[in-house]
Amino acid sequence: MKQFFVLWFMAIEIAAAQNGLAAEGDVANGKILFTKIGCYQCHGYAGQGGRAGAQLAATSLKVQDVIRYVRHPTLTMPAYTEKIASNQELTDIWAYIKSMPPPKPVKDIPLLNQIKERQ
Repeated sequence: MKQFFVLWFMAIEIAAAQNGLAAEGDVANGKILFTKIGCYQCHGYAGQGGRAGAQLAATSLKVQDVIRYVRHPTLTMPAYTEKIASNQELTDIWAYIKSMPPPKPVKDIPLLNQIKERQ
């Protein structure tokens, strides 16, 4: 059974390499693409999410999951074809997203605490 998982993992790595996916993306290029493609418009500059887009900062999604979703979204997000963003560009965006710090806890945000105290 262990050999099966080793072979399965190796097959995934080979497929990723054949699709032009680097093991890790370029964070600096991902930041540029995040703005250029317009991801920030729904997901916020800090990946905090908003009315139209999910929170991306501190995501546990793997790069393959992100690429699959971006190509075939299930909710209101438009699909992004390879003409708009290649798999490598999406890998770079994923690397940038992974570099984003997680949001601060509410208790560490004074204004939110003030609002909470008033209620």
